[in-house]
Amino acid sequence: MSIQPDSWIRKTAKEKGMIEPFEKDLVRHVEDTKVISFGTSSYGYDIRVSDEYKVFSNVFSTVVDPKNFDSKSFVDFKGDVCIVPPNSFALARSVEYFKIPRDILTICLGKSTYARCGIIVNVTPFEPEWEGHVTLEISNTTPLPIKIYSNEGIAQVIFFKAEKECDTSYADRKGKYMKQRGIVIPRI
Repeated sequence: MSIQPDSWIRKTAKEKGMIEPFEKDLVRHVEDTKVISFGTSSYGYDIRVSDEYKVFSNVFSTVVDPKNFDSKSFVDFKGDVCIVPPNSFALARSVEYFKIPRDILTICLGKSTYARCGIIVNVTPFEPEWEGHVTLEISNTTPLPIKIYSNEGIAQVIFFKAEKECDTSYADRKGKYMKQRGIVIPRI
């Protein structure tokens, strides 16, 4: 496996519709305003967080059970800035919709701007032939509330190209998060 450079990302995004909407360059300013960067970087693609969030709440004192998840554990929020409470988390989604080729696996890591503020962005790998919006887990590890800026960079996707295609892709297995749109909570 090899990491793919920006030229490959631009070419594959254009030819295969791998990322929509796609920014061919790294964007650091929108009009005259500085933003947390997004778009194509040297060996990856910096994705944006949309303006839709599910903020974790303990208002009902529910036990978090991944096999029987209670959606009442979240408060839906839409806006330009989301405040994640201290020692809590929120789910969000990427602005971008991905269609991963059969010979590609990705790893997604949080951007350093947020990491240096105590924010951890967790995303599982995008498997070969997975398609959808990325559900982002945004954890606030600090004892203070923190701002997340909608429609700005949140994490970087790194693309690994295999020497040959996989035998069984995510689409072949009919993965439960295939073609997800919006924010998707845990499924069994």
